Amino acid sequence: MGDAPDLDDYPVKSTDKLRYCDTDRQGHVNNAVFSTFLETGRVDMLYGGDDSVARPGANFVIARLELDFLAEGKWPGSVEIGSAVEKIGRSSLTLDQLICQAGTPIARARTVIVLMNDETRKSQHLSQEALAKLGRFMKAASRA
Repeated sequence: MGDAPDLDDYPVKSTDKLRYCDTDRQGHVNNAVFSTFLETGRVDMLYGGDDSVARPGANFVIARLELDFLAEGKWPGSVEIGSAVEKIGRSSLTLDQLICQAGTPIARARTVIVLMNDETRKSQHLSQEALAKLGRFMKAASRA
C-alpha cells in the first residue's frame, strides 16, 4: 500500500480501547477485531458529529476491504486509527486507514465504500455537499 505510514498524515483520528476479549490464543489482538477498529474510524469520519456525509435515506456500505497486518497488537492498551479519503468517485470512495498502538503502525487498510440508497438498495451519486465534505478528509499528498 505504498510508503511507510505516518499517523500525522491522516486528517481524522479516532481511538479504541483494547479489551481482554479482543485477544486470541497467541495473546495478541485477534485479526477480526481490526475490522472493528477500521469501522470506528469510518464512522467518525462519515457520520461523526452533526456534519454527516450521507444524507437521510442513504448509507455507506463496504464493497472491498484490503487489510495488511504490520505488527502485533497487545492487550492492555488502546489503538489510534487514522482515516483519510484516498479517492472519490461518483457514488464511491476509497479510504486509507492506519491503526497504531503506542505510536507503532500495526495495520493498514484500503477500503472501498459505496453510497447506497436505503429504499432502492442501489448505489446513489454523492451530492455536491458530500463531495465538499469528503474533500476535507483527503490526505495532504492527495490534495496536492
